[in-house]
Amino acid sequence: MSDLLLTIALSLLGYLLGSIPFGLLLTKIAGLGDIRGIGSGNIGATNVLRTGRKGLAAATLVLDGLKGAAAVLIVQAIAGYDLALLAGLGAVLGHLFPVWLNFKGGKGVATGLGVLIAASWPIGAAACAVWLIVAAVSRFSSLAALAAFASAPCAALIVENFALVKLAFTIAVLVLVRHQANIRRLIAGTEPRIGQGKADDA
Repeated sequence: MSDLLLTIALSLLGYLLGSIPFGLLLTKIAGLGDIRGIGSGNIGATNVLRTGRKGLAAATLVLDGLKGAAAVLIVQAIAGYDLALLAGLGAVLGHLFPVWLNFKGGKGVATGLGVLIAASWPIGAAACAVWLIVAAVSRFSSLAALAAFASAPCAALIVENFALVKLAFTIAVLVLVRHQANIRRLIAGTEPRIGQGKADDA
């Protein structure tokens, strides 16, 4: 297989892993119907939590993170680090734009963090820590997500992992774009805090 075909195939593998809609699948299996008809209509863990099933929300969070990590680790074992990062980006794109759901997916937070942890656990852990600190202080999940992904390319730059800088920056831009509605509400002062009412999930 040529290098180009291998790159395309492994990127597609990452995309397909990322496109698995665990939030939708778990809620359907649990008999809760289509999660897209609940709360914000998002397929992520935050919206699953609105069903009142904390266990399902936790499972969605873990599985969405694991699919991103799996894309990186599987491809790294097959073809090395650089292609693994590309597969990780594919996983995030798969979660954001899953072919099975007419390209209408989640916001990539859990999957993106899973990718970062697998690509470089200290940088991924640092991003998770930023999320936890900002969420605890502000009680805004969306703000915590934006801060976490903004910090990741900076952390990668500090340790001079330039391949990861590019990946982390690209994921940060994707997360930023997917949070436009949240950003508008944050500016307007109408963004619900964690545990408050309906919001467009982070």
